[in-house]
Amino acid sequence: MSASDGILGRVTLTMPGRMLRMLSLLQGRREWSGAELAERLGVTDRTVRRDADRLRELGYPVEGTTGTAGGYRLASGRDLPPLLLDDEEAVAVVVGLRTATGVAGIDESALRALAKLEQVLPARLRHRLAAVDAATVTGRPRRGKSVDTAVLTVLATACRDHEIVSFTHRGTPGRRVEPHRLVTSHDLWYLVAYDTARADWRTFRVDRIADPVPLRLRFTPREPPADAATVVRRAITDAPYRFAAVATVAAPAGVVEARMPGLVPGRITPVDDGTCTVRLGADDPARLLADLVALDADYALDAAPDVHQRLRTAARRLLAATVD
Repeated sequence: MSASDGILGRVTLTMPGRMLRMLSLLQGRREWSGAELAERLGVTDRTVRRDADRLRELGYPVEGTTGTAGGYRLASGRDLPPLLLDDEEAVAVVVGLRTATGVAGIDESALRALAKLEQVLPARLRHRLAAVDAATVTGRPRRGKSVDTAVLTVLATACRDHEIVSFTHRGTPGRRVEPHRLVTSHDLWYLVAYDTARADWRTFRVDRIADPVPLRLRFTPREPPADAATVVRRAITDAPYRFAAVATVAAPAGVVEARMPGLVPGRITPVDDGTCTVRLGADDPARLLADLVALDADYALDAAPDVHQRLRTAARRLLAATVD
């Protein structure tokens, strides 16, 4: 090793740590130039070549690539050594696997993958992921809004440790709660918590939470009015919408539910064997119109006059766009 390599090695990474970092970089992108790797690792091109040779000796299929300056990539192979994940990547994988449970056909494989991942995690990270696992209740997850993994981890840990947390919600700072559980349901993550300022249970969308801070204040867990998934379901069902309507539909409740799998449970009520009522709500009249189209049956609509007017306007535009 050259003198410059030695100096750089002392102020950045030791050789084993540097090799692990190099392997992680190679796993994260298809191809790297030698210069890019040297810059990321804080070493010379010569050290990068030596580390690539050492990785090959350990069984990692590091290939050299042709080009102006040459490069490196990690080839696929049946005997590829274990995948390296940093802390946030590992948390993201567990979150994804936890969300996958409850989806038909992949429950067992998701749980097996979780078990394998937890077996090889360092104690420090296993502790964090156990918090996510313990604090999460899975409902009917589908593709939803992006959630910051760091926010999710802080909330999960606070749920596990019974620690009061403060955060900004919808741009308003200073919300202070006793977190109870995280729930995934209908595209979104929710936090079920006891709001100390309002002296009542509240449900918060996690994608609307920012800057959560544990306050290092422990609390004695309270008994919620129902299980966490039920609390979230009730909150969604009772949520006020800008545009609301009730449709009496000439179709059985089971048929309507199958046609509208994304509808919040509790909004479809059977009237008789061939009729049901559907409570609809949206902040956008176009979404309300889309739900009515999805009914695919005759219906009578009970709604405020302004809702009827907006729906008629949207329907006329739709009709005009489809008429030749």
